[in-house]
Amino acid sequence: MSEPLLSVRGLNAWYGESHALHGVDLDVNTGETVTLVGRNGVGKTTTLRAIMGLIRKRTGSIHFDGKDLIALPLHKTARTGIGYVPEERGIFASLTVDENLILPPVVAKGGMSIEEIFSLFPNLKERRNSPGTKLSGGEQQMLAIARMLRTGDKMLLLDEPTEGLAPVIVQRIGELLAELKRRGMTVLLVEQNFHFASKIADRFYLMDHGKVVSHFPVEELESRMGELHEVLGV
Repeated sequence: MSEPLLSVRGLNAWYGESHALHGVDLDVNTGETVTLVGRNGVGKTTTLRAIMGLIRKRTGSIHFDGKDLIALPLHKTARTGIGYVPEERGIFASLTVDENLILPPVVAKGGMSIEEIFSLFPNLKERRNSPGTKLSGGEQQMLAIARMLRTGDKMLLLDEPTEGLAPVIVQRIGELLAELKRRGMTVLLVEQNFHFASKIADRFYLMDHGKVVSHFPVEELESRMGELHEVLGV
């Protein structure tokens, strides 16, 4: 079997003196969608931030596409081919949709043109001259994902992309991620909505208290629901 596109081993991370991650291990293969699940505060978002280098106090190893990221500064990590879409989306609110899409740097060949983006995101085409402040939550989420597709990134880290969105928009986000999967995009996803994640994820990693406590393929999701309910407290 080929090497994983992303391989994380023994990842520890700290916020100041607070030890947030305790030896996280995970792999994501090329073309996979892998979902991190767990209660709020167990380290899912911190894992994404530590992979990107947004948390500098970290130890362990992070290998992506043959490169060791652990010692790289943030600006170099961002050009290795990983795109990060945070829960707060991070679009430029005062700029139009078009301007937001023009800004991202090209890090590799294969990034989508603006017209390709609009074919995937017809809502954004209709709002191309609207500033970010005038977009709905769902449109902002679509724009945040679309910006990453302009760069040529090989992998997306998505943090709670369906949080607070109406069911019809959640369905549309799911369709978009399914289409990106068909196109070969690799995704590491933080998502609380099991119903949503089960339609697009290949594998799950269950986190608790800053570490991975189990992992399993989507085919085992139903049989693992007892374990999930116990760890998630629902």
